[in-house]
Amino acid sequence: MLSKQNALVLTVVLFVLILRMDHVYGGATEEQMNAAGKLMRDVCLPKFSKVSTEIADGIRSGNIPDQKDVKCYINCIMEMMQTIKKGKFLYESSLKQIDILLPDDYKDEYRAGLSVCKDASSGIKNNCDAAYALLICLRGQIQRFMFP
Repeated sequence: MLSKQNALVLTVVLFVLILRMDHVYGGATEEQMNAAGKLMRDVCLPKFSKVSTEIADGIRSGNIPDQKDVKCYINCIMEMMQTIKKGKFLYESSLKQIDILLPDDYKDEYRAGLSVCKDASSGIKNNCDAAYALLICLRGQIQRFMFP
């Protein structure tokens, strides 16, 4: 059931991005990325009652609590973004998404950040802990880091 829901959300996100890409070259605008992120938040946030909207907003601005539910919320978002799957960082897939979705002026910094962080979740058995470790690394490497 979860994979059908993920497929539906990803289809909707891509559809929204395609519809709203009238004169955008080299990826989505920040507004489009925020709209796609809101869809992901709307799916993941209700699954973790201990993660309030305020905590989720804090994660977006870099305040990332070291708490189980927060880590699992991060994992949910990252799985929907197809950045991580079962605790494994999908490095190649993430690079492709950068090329397709991000504005041109974000791409170099994101590629460099992904390269530095590609092993951040290696050896971590718990999926939520792996997602948290990856997010902490990416947040430290990418100045204009965006998270839903």
